Amino acid sequence: MAVNCAVDCKDGCVLGNDCPNLKYTAEASKFIADTSLDDLLAMADGAVRRKMLERTSQPPKWVLPED
Repeated sequence: MAVNCAVDCKDGCVLGNDCPNLKYTAEASKFIADTSLDDLLAMADGAVRRKMLERTSQPPKWVLPED
């Protein structure tokens, strides 16, 4: 039985201890516990700024209606 985690596990893991992604959960929990809130906010701010710069550096894309 194949499980699509993005769809099937929205309300929690359906595989429990058999989940192949448990190691990622432990790594993410450790990262969050070891990283200060100020550092997390700085990372998020940097990501938002990069995304905004990426959008503003490209010319606008015009969508013309079909005839």
